[in-house]
Amino acid sequence: MLELHNVKKDYVTASETVSALKGIDITFRDREFVSVLGPSGCGKTTLLNIVGGLDRYTSGDLVINGRSTKSYKDRDWDVYRNHRVGFIFQSYNLIPHQTVLGNVELALTIAGIGKEERVARAKAALDKVGLSDQYYKRPNQLSGGQCQRVAIARALVNDPEILLADEPTGALDTVTSVQIMDLIREIAGERLVIMVTHNPELAEQYSTRIVRLLDGRIIEDTAPVTEEELAEAHTKLVGTPDTTEEDSHLREVMEVYKSGRKPKKKSKTKEKAKMSLFTAFRLSAKNLLSKKGRTAMVGFAGSIGIIGIAMVLAFSAGIKGYVASMQEDMLSGNPITVSETALDLSALTGMMNSEADKVLEKLPGNVYVSSLVEYLIKTSDALNSMMVSNEITDKYVEYIKNMPTDSVNAIMYEYGIDLQHNLFVDFKVTKDDPAQHISMKHITDLYTSVLKDTDYKDLASMISFMAPDLEQAVPGEDFILSQYDFIAGDKIATEKNEIMIVLNSEDELSDLLLARLGYFTEAEFLEIIHKASAPTTDENGNPIEPVYNKDIYKDYFSYEELLGRTFTVYPSDAIFKASEGMMGSVAVDYTSSFEKGAKEGLELKVVSILTPKEGLNYGSLSSGIYYTEELTKHIITTEADSEFLTFLKDKNSASDNGVRLMGKYSYDYYPYDALNGNEKVGEPKTVSDGSVFSITQTADNVIRSLGGNDLVNKISIYPKSFAEKSLVTDYLEAWNDDDTVLTIGGEEIEGTSRQNIKHTDTIELVASIINTMIDIITYALVAFTSVSLVVSTVMIGIITYVSVVERIKEIGVIRSLGGRKKDVSRLFTAETFIIGLIAGIIGIGFTYLASFIVNLILTPLINYPSIAALPAGNAVLLVCLSVGLTLISGLVPAKSAANKDPVVALRTE
Repeated sequence: MLELHNVKKDYVTASETVSALKGIDITFRDREFVSVLGPSGCGKTTLLNIVGGLDRYTSGDLVINGRSTKSYKDRDWDVYRNHRVGFIFQSYNLIPHQTVLGNVELALTIAGIGKEERVARAKAALDKVGLSDQYYKRPNQLSGGQCQRVAIARALVNDPEILLADEPTGALDTVTSVQIMDLIREIAGERLVIMVTHNPELAEQYSTRIVRLLDGRIIEDTAPVTEEELAEAHTKLVGTPDTTEEDSHLREVMEVYKSGRKPKKKSKTKEKAKMSLFTAFRLSAKNLLSKKGRTAMVGFAGSIGIIGIAMVLAFSAGIKGYVASMQEDMLSGNPITVSETALDLSALTGMMNSEADKVLEKLPGNVYVSSLVEYLIKTSDALNSMMVSNEITDKYVEYIKNMPTDSVNAIMYEYGIDLQHNLFVDFKVTKDDPAQHISMKHITDLYTSVLKDTDYKDLASMISFMAPDLEQAVPGEDFILSQYDFIAGDKIATEKNEIMIVLNSEDELSDLLLARLGYFTEAEFLEIIHKASAPTTDENGNPIEPVYNKDIYKDYFSYEELLGRTFTVYPSDAIFKASEGMMGSVAVDYTSSFEKGAKEGLELKVVSILTPKEGLNYGSLSSGIYYTEELTKHIITTEADSEFLTFLKDKNSASDNGVRLMGKYSYDYYPYDALNGNEKVGEPKTVSDGSVFSITQTADNVIRSLGGNDLVNKISIYPKSFAEKSLVTDYLEAWNDDDTVLTIGGEEIEGTSRQNIKHTDTIELVASIINTMIDIITYALVAFTSVSLVVSTVMIGIITYVSVVERIKEIGVIRSLGGRKKDVSRLFTAETFIIGLIAGIIGIGFTYLASFIVNLILTPLINYPSIAALPAGNAVLLVCLSVGLTLISGLVPAKSAANKDPVVALRTE
């Protein structure tokens, strides 16, 4: 039973208030076909909308099954429309991007019916209206009569108690109108049907009751409900048990009729009207698919900002990966080192974060002093604080030797030995001259003097700094052979009397190193200078052939010339003699040359020549000549009983201020003119300022350089991989942990009794600086490209609002079927989510495609396959960012859609 008591409806505008209904009192039976007639504007549709719960009355009351609707909340009205009422509209109001079956299912979907039951009931409703063969067609593929049948099926699918029809035949031809009216009359036998129409003939023919309205009032009712019928209906309502939680009004009535005793409530499934998130996504997806072109364009436009950020992150990650690969590659050539002097990176950070100078209040009329001295002093103090001294003790060396070997390829221990004084070679002035047995130091000073007689005398002082020395090789045959191949000889130098030559990737050795080892004659070395300094253009700037003696100039050596060459290392006592000097200094006599064999020495022989393996950029051995760890041990053992070094040690320990060493030697040489057949030029020249040791060198430094100190002064650790490098550094840091007790040589050493020792990780420092710069650039570029992302987001918000405008009719349909405001909001939120997801996927897909092309082009140039590589985690985050921003952009349009008046929405064309 449906009752309207003095129902009024006013529409308030800016200028006036219009009364659409002016006090309607009417009761409708549960089963009858009521036609509401009247001229346009009399309030027919308003009455229908109020009965259907689409519109709200201004005053009065609408009583449904004995319950007043004055206390109804939005949720109650939504449930009422979904479960109690079915709407048939004049313009069908079908959702164009849904199939016929989908349109009919929608009411059941909102009611929360499962898919299987939903499909079965929707098909049954369509079969009932004669559309059993039209399930999967779109509304635009149907005739007008078929569309109205779909609307009727949709109205009936939830088995409503009330069917409301607003001009159901207004858009149909006569024949189709008769068919639709026959169908509605058949339905009216099962439920209340209220039809609004302008056609009195149809009303007379099909209705069981006609109600006429004029100016918002009922002027005629052909079959009003009698008092007896109303009382009988009330009695039935009172005797009916509770069915839902909405029937609180009935409980009050029953209290009146049954002496105030409240009946026990029977549990029953709670009715609901709620669109699931899945349904919202499905409806939005179908809408977007119906506009594929526009959706694709919006998705691409929305992806521009994502593409910009993704490409920046791809290059950032790729470059960092390249840096990481370089670190892995550089690991062999840049070991972790522990030396007597190390760089403290924490002090560097402190220097960068030092307190800024205070700004003085400057008064006009004064010239203020900028203290450069203060700046230099502070800078010097900061730089000095960065350098730390490490005391490498025997216990620490033993601790390093106990390091797990599965993390390192090799560990090299150095003692600061310098072989240039003790290593003697066979040297010739020209090929025809007899060989002289002289030291590397002698040859170095000789060529320094030779250069001083040329136009490039300013370069002479640089030779001693630039000329390579013999170096100690990294121990471990397998480690070396993993990086280098033999090109001559077949043995890695391992014995004390063996040395080996290592070439660079171009199979080259330094000319200065070869010269210092006597491979060049003096004439050949001079010719190198002549060729390098010869003019290559004439006075007019035209290229000319440089003039030099090609018979003497030597630009390569055969393997036979290099391999098998011998050198001799003599003990210090064979070449040095110390005596008391002035003012606490030590005078040193140096034998820079003598006949070969005149003194006992150790002969070294070149046993192999190595070259880097293909693709090796940073090896553990740079281009040069290397001796073994066994030779180092031999020298330390030999020098332990040296009279010369013992004298220096004693002298040094007896002096409070240390010992200054003074030692010089002289030699004669002839300048040669290579262009004129290596002829001697002028008289012999005497070099009398060749210093053995600088006067400022301490005895300790000299003792160490000659092998007189058996305490390690540098440790180089070569981790197996970059991943395992952290294990090595963790092991080194454990020494500095005050809370850790270490057992070394069976002795427990407390952390507080150990002096901290800093290690230097050059690769980590360089990589950290590079990665910091990359991050700064990345942040700047991301901030710049984010502008386009904001623009894209705003654009998507505008497009979503346009979609709201386009789908106003659909909003009205969903609300008429019981959909909540929240459901409408979800509908457009889902649409923005999908657009954001599409934009994100397009952006990421384009980025990966562009990265593939970039890598394809750049790989041959930089020899690295992934200079643009967007990490999967960043890709996911960017897609989430795209979705998040589009969701934000869709908040306002979604809210606007949810607040649309369903009555107005249904009228919108």
